[in-house]
Amino acid sequence: LINTFCSVSWIFSETGRHLISFTYRKGLSILENNNTAVQNPLGTAPVGKLIAKFAIPAIISMPVSALYNIVDQIFIGQGVGMLGNAATNVAFPVTIFSTATALLLGIGSASNYNLETGAGHEERASGIAGTGLSMLVICGAGLCAVVLLFLNPLLHLFGGTPEVMPYAQDYLSITAVGLPFFVLTTGGNHLIRADRSPTYSMVCMLTGAIINTILDPLFIFVFGWGIKGGAWATVIGQAVSGVLVIIYFAKFRKMRLTSHMFRPRMEYLKMIASLGMASCMNQIAIAIVQISMNNILRHYGADSVYGTDIPIACVGIISKVNQVFLSICIGISQGCQPIWGFNYGASRYDRVRKTYRCSVTACTVIATVFFVCFQLFPHQIVGLFGTGSELYFQFAERYLKIFMLLTFANGIQPMSAGFFTSIGKAKLGVIMSLTRQLVFLLPLIVIFPLFMGIDGVMYAGPIADTAAFILAVVFAQRELNKMKNAEKFL
Repeated sequence: LINTFCSVSWIFSETGRHLISFTYRKGLSILENNNTAVQNPLGTAPVGKLIAKFAIPAIISMPVSALYNIVDQIFIGQGVGMLGNAATNVAFPVTIFSTATALLLGIGSASNYNLETGAGHEERASGIAGTGLSMLVICGAGLCAVVLLFLNPLLHLFGGTPEVMPYAQDYLSITAVGLPFFVLTTGGNHLIRADRSPTYSMVCMLTGAIINTILDPLFIFVFGWGIKGGAWATVIGQAVSGVLVIIYFAKFRKMRLTSHMFRPRMEYLKMIASLGMASCMNQIAIAIVQISMNNILRHYGADSVYGTDIPIACVGIISKVNQVFLSICIGISQGCQPIWGFNYGASRYDRVRKTYRCSVTACTVIATVFFVCFQLFPHQIVGLFGTGSELYFQFAERYLKIFMLLTFANGIQPMSAGFFTSIGKAKLGVIMSLTRQLVFLLPLIVIFPLFMGIDGVMYAGPIADTAAFILAVVFAQRELNKMKNAEKFL
C-alpha cells in the first residue's frame, strides 16, 4: 500500500510539474505573440488604413505588370497590324508560365513570412525569404534557357499559324532575354510588400512600365524596328525593375537577411510551394486554357467566315484587357495578404474577417465598372489595338460582350484564392485557382464548339464564371464561420 501510494503520489507530482511547465511555456508563447502583434502595425492599426496602405500600391503594381503586354499590344497593333497582335497572343503563354513561377515563389515566400512573423518567429521568417529570393533568380534563368532552346516547337504548340510564326519568333526570341528580370520583379515585389514597403514595390513596377511605354513608340515607329522594337522595350523596362528589386534587398530591407539565408533549404522550399501553389496553378491553368483556345480557334476558325488569324488576334486582345481587370482584383488580394497572414498567425480573426469583407466589396465595385465598359464600349476598346476589317471588329465585339458577360461577379474568385493562401489553407487555395479554368472552362471550350462551332467558345465563358463564383462564395463563407466560432474560445 505504501509503495502504491508513493507511486501514485509521484505520478501526480510529475503530471502537475509538466502541466505547470506546459502552461508556463504556453503563456510565454501567447505573451510573445501578443507582444509581436502589439509592436507590428499589421496587428493594431485600423483595418481600413492598412488596406489603403498595402492594397493601393499593389492595385497599381499589378495592372502595371499587365500593362507591359497591353502597351506592347497597342503599339504593335498600330505599327505592325493584326498579325503582330496575333503574334503577341501566341507568345503570351510564356509570360503566363513565367508569372506562375514568380507567384509560386513570391507569394509562397511572402505568405509564410507573414505567418511566421505573426507567430513571432523572425529568424525562420527571414530564412524563408532568403530561400525564395535565391530560387527566383535560379528559376528565371532556367526559363530563359528553355524558351531559347525550344523556341519554334513552343510557338507551334501555342497555336502559331504559318503567317504568324515569323512575327512570333522575332518577338519571343527577344523577350525571353528579359524573363530572369521579369520573374525576379514579379516575385520579389511580394516580399517587398511583406517587408512593409508597399510604396517601393509600386515604384519598381511603375518605373519599368513607364520606360516600356516611352520606348515602345520610339523603337517601333521612329527607329522602324517593328515587333522587335516592342520586344526590346519590354526587356529594358523589365531589367530596370529587376535592378530596383535587387537594390531594395541590398540597401533598404527591414527584414534581417544574412548570406547563408540565400542558400535554398528544402524545408523552406516545401513551405513556399505549399502556400504558393494556388497562385501558380491558377496561372498554369490560364496558360493551358489559352493554348487550348488558340488551337481550337485555329481549327474552327478555318471553317468559319473569320478564318484562322482573326479569332486568334481578337482573343489575344480581349484576354489581355481582361488581364487588366483581374490584375486589379489580384492586387487587392495581394495588398491584403500581409494583413490576413499576420493577424491569422496572431489569432486575431476579427481583423481577418473584416479585411476580407472590405476586399470583397472593393472587388465587386471594380468588377461592375469593367462589366459596364465591356458591354457598352466594345468597339472603342478593341479599336485601341489597331484597325482591322469589318469581320475583325464584328468577331471581337461579339466575343467581348458574350465571353465577359459575368465580369461583375468575376473578382471574388481570384481574391478568395489569395485569401485562402494567406491564412495557410493551401488546398483550398489550389481548388479555387483550378476550378474556373480547368474544371469548368476548359471542358466547355472543348465540348461547346462541337455543337455550336466557333461561337461555342464565347458561351463557355459566362457559364464557367457562374460556377466558379458560387463555389468561391460557399468556401469563403464556410471559412469565415470557422473563424467566428474560434473567436469564442480565445
